[in-house]
Amino acid sequence: MRQDDSLDPVRVGIIGAGVISDRYLLNARRFPTVAMTAIADLDLARARARADQHGIEAMDVTTLLADQSIDVVLDLTVPAAHAQVNRAALEAGKHVYSEKPLATDREAGRELVKLAESHHLLIGCAPDTFLGAGLQAARAVLDAGTIGTPVAASAFMVGFGPERWHPDPAFFYAPGAGPLFDVGPYYLTMLVHLFGPIAAVNASAVIGRRQRPIFSEPLKGSLIDVTTPTHVSADLEFVSGPATTLVTSFDVPASELPRGEVYGESGTLSLPDPNTFGGPVKVRLVDEPEWRPVPLAGDYEVESRGLGLADMAATIRSGAPRTAARHRASGALALHVLDAMQSILESAEARQWRTLTTSCERPAPLSTEVAA
Repeated sequence: MRQDDSLDPVRVGIIGAGVISDRYLLNARRFPTVAMTAIADLDLARARARADQHGIEAMDVTTLLADQSIDVVLDLTVPAAHAQVNRAALEAGKHVYSEKPLATDREAGRELVKLAESHHLLIGCAPDTFLGAGLQAARAVLDAGTIGTPVAASAFMVGFGPERWHPDPAFFYAPGAGPLFDVGPYYLTMLVHLFGPIAAVNASAVIGRRQRPIFSEPLKGSLIDVTTPTHVSADLEFVSGPATTLVTSFDVPASELPRGEVYGESGTLSLPDPNTFGGPVKVRLVDEPEWRPVPLAGDYEVESRGLGLADMAATIRSGAPRTAARHRASGALALHVLDAMQSILESAEARQWRTLTTSCERPAPLSTEVAA
């Protein structure tokens, strides 16, 4: 994929002026394919404050969606609003890039992907950390056959919850969030990037505490009613073969578990934190006495949130056919991850295996020209 320097960057309007919008706005300066032009929020004062901070225009949501100069809507609203906002943007004729998850249930996600296709628009979704230097290096190790055919893998996201640092953490404990829907997309997207689509899942899930106190300001001392599982353990069966264990939890005070490992016929690959863009990445073969570091691959080792948006923007400007597989952090990939998460919760409730109803292509390795 090549970026024609004579083409203008795609113009992006943000809906949602919360904490994460600042990071997207800062990182966008690194990507010539993207120009952040406007921001909207239900709280117009908050949108104006963020706009003033970054030198862009503040709008109400209706005005932003009607603005014909905006090519892409970047949806940074809370998870429960993603389906509604993404649909409205597509119906307004905009390409869409959404924070994760794509929606909070698979049917809404499936409708969004179909709507984008029917309007000849692209839809993409975070996370894009799998495009970073760390996981791209891990992918290269697997593709080179360094550890042989993968037999199994493990991935662990365990901690004690976001109420110690997030200023308004209640939504993390509602349906559509929890550790699985909030942080699980990083891990599941990493695994699909490494192995391809998931065939079936089997899981268990619990709510560790029905109420949780907030320790961060300005709501310190308030209680959160927990209505979604806070500890989820799942077995994942991949079409390509590896048997994988995934654990996501907000109920672990301390742990020494690795972020992720892949076990091949002739060695083990140690994976980086998939919520970051860097390393470390390590390999140890069966006849080696110690782990050895793997050089990272590509230019995106530091925090590069928005790289997936830049990749989608490059596809828009390339004139390539607008299909879901043309960019890497695609709607098809996000829908498959959403299907996996919902299937995991359904499996835990039913206490039986669940077969996924979606699939996707294994994303292509990142090209150095994507965001240039």
